[in-house]
Amino acid sequence: MSLLARLDRLPLSRPHYYLLLIGGLGYTFDGMDSAVVAFLLPSAQAAWSLDNGQLGLIGSAAPFGFLFGAVAAGLLGDRIGRKKVMMYALAFYVAFSVVAAVAPTYEIFLPARVLAGAGAGAESAIIAPFLSEFVPANRRGWFVGALAGFFSFGFVAAALLGRFVVPTMPEGWRVAQLITALPIVMLLWWRRSLPESPRFLVANGRHTEAEGIVADLERRVEAATGRPLPPVAEAATGPATVTPKVNLLSALKFLWSPAMARRTAIIWLIWFVVTFSYYGFFSWIPTLLVQRGITVTKSFEFSIIIYLAQVPGYFSAAWLSERLDRKNTIALYLAGSALSAFWLSRMDDPVMITLAGAVLSFFLNGTYAGVYSYTPEVFPTWIRASGTGLSSAFGRIGSILAPTIIGLSAASLGFAGVFGLTTAVLVLGVVCVVVFGLSTAGRSLEDLTEGGEPAATAKDMVK
Repeated sequence: MSLLARLDRLPLSRPHYYLLLIGGLGYTFDGMDSAVVAFLLPSAQAAWSLDNGQLGLIGSAAPFGFLFGAVAAGLLGDRIGRKKVMMYALAFYVAFSVVAAVAPTYEIFLPARVLAGAGAGAESAIIAPFLSEFVPANRRGWFVGALAGFFSFGFVAAALLGRFVVPTMPEGWRVAQLITALPIVMLLWWRRSLPESPRFLVANGRHTEAEGIVADLERRVEAATGRPLPPVAEAATGPATVTPKVNLLSALKFLWSPAMARRTAIIWLIWFVVTFSYYGFFSWIPTLLVQRGITVTKSFEFSIIIYLAQVPGYFSAAWLSERLDRKNTIALYLAGSALSAFWLSRMDDPVMITLAGAVLSFFLNGTYAGVYSYTPEVFPTWIRASGTGLSSAFGRIGSILAPTIIGLSAASLGFAGVFGLTTAVLVLGVVCVVVFGLSTAGRSLEDLTEGGEPAATAKDMVK
């Protein structure tokens, strides 16, 4: 009886939701850290007399670190396990968030933000592939989409910090950073009880450990549901028998092999398009509102409305992912993002900017819910974390470029030009997803990745 078939036939119940909560809280604090930088920029500018170029570097600092953290997490996650990487990444993030909060100068603050971003990036890149390996195929889209939805709670919390902490006390922008770091310490304790992914263990020949984890999960699911477990399906394909040790060169060679190149190209493009648009928008919207004559306090209030729109965006897309397929959901929400960005580019009134921004926020974050579900599905188990990490890292190139490009070009392009550029990037993403995307809904991870040409390519790599 296949361990993975036993895992896939388990109905979603309390043990799965416990995993969702712990992983989701990690994303909440990652989102809070990503978003709070937008509310720190005016205070940092005043404290250190920074110009727009230096502000752009602050906006790009965490995404720059995120890129390297995501790559490292993926490669390490496929070598030493998903759980260990999650734990180390959390500790790294907390340490450098505190350094950034107490930094006396811009020269210390900037690299601390980079290193904090590396920790957040490592954690963010590993959670989705880790949890996707516990979830049955017929609920995986909703589950991982809902997991990504926890980012929205972090953004709302960051907006509340920006409104009620940053402007209301001396050094409020430093206090806000400490607040983003402190709750994560609790997760270090909660995650001590997390199991390693059985799929990772099986792929690495650790069948006894995997058996223990699956058996324990079966007992807890049966106790939670109060019903006998469903029968095990007969046709469950195990992972490739050859699982090469992953390094950066071998991962890139496999991901861009003939069998995988199309999948990799589409995933990387989606990540770049969404992340460029997302960070270009959210890093600068409070500052752009202030520059249009809105007070800092009122700007932050408008930002709270925009961030609240993320919550239904994520969870509506998670719901649709099971019904329209991940590919179609991503295309739909990217199209909505493009229309919203164009609408935003035509607005001058602050209230209308806020309304258009809220709609853009809804669709952009809905796209992320689809992307986080979609990405782990298209890579084999032995390289799933690396594939997800490298995809996320490529997207972070967009998040690095976007704040700086917008900061340097806002004066020449104007408000309309900045979001007109965003519209064009999003339209490119829609076309590519519709034409080249892979349908994944309702298919097991092994059916998607383990039985066909990608597995053969993996074997070729170690000959």
